Amino acid sequence: MLAGFQPSKLRMKSDCGPILIVDDDDVFRALLAVSLHRIGYATVEAARGDEALEAALKAPPSLVLLDVNIPGLSGYEVCRKLREMYGQELPIIFISGTRIDTLDRIGGLLLGGDDYVVKPFEMEELLARVRRHLARSAPAAEGRGDTTAGLKLTEREREVLRLLAAGLDQTTIAAQLVISPKTVGTHIQRILTKTGVGSRAQVVAFAHRNGLAEPAAGHVSARLPARTTPEPVVTSLARNRGAIRPVRAQQAAERTG
Repeated sequence: MLAGFQPSKLRMKSDCGPILIVDDDDVFRALLAVSLHRIGYATVEAARGDEALEAALKAPPSLVLLDVNIPGLSGYEVCRKLREMYGQELPIIFISGTRIDTLDRIGGLLLGGDDYVVKPFEMEELLARVRRHLARSAPAAEGRGDTTAGLKLTEREREVLRLLAAGLDQTTIAAQLVISPKTVGTHIQRILTKTGVGSRAQVVAFAHRNGLAEPAAGHVSARLPARTTPEPVVTSLARNRGAIRPVRAQQAAERTG
């Protein structure tokens, strides 16, 4: 399938590509995709190692979530080939529910992984790791200062962008800022124009990569409502052999008990 492929390193694009999820468990992949979509990231899925490499060639990823034990090529082999294709700029996070010993984790890091997450894990922790790796992977020539130096967002636009990056929808942002949803939509369109991206998912990724999702020094951000895991996800979590801990659902039950 990869006949004729030359392992010369491809150029990583500065605009955030999709997050590549590689796992042979269909339910687990879907859970990761739902959680990443919720905070504004586009995803591409693959169940096999060879499919992962094909997907990476078609749409250069911004980050890879890679299970160690997958059909076709192993996760370690996929990692090696991705490093040949994209070099060290591409963040790769290994995920495993079977290779969980200390030596397994060390081996994954030595073989080219940037991080190693053991199942079961808490989804919010994984999302935090994803955000930090994406922020650190921005090319030096397009670093935080260069990328945002000419970006002239108003204070209100920055507030909207921070809330959008926090996972809030247009109606909730309007309620937080005490403005109409239509006004929020206008701000979002202006933000898209000023940042030069084509979608809300891309502008959320842009915000996380360039530190615009974090409250500025001395700025008191609007109070955000406690985020809960969507009910369909909680139901699927219970069916997924405990790969992800439904922490928030458990805490809610304890509070009402």
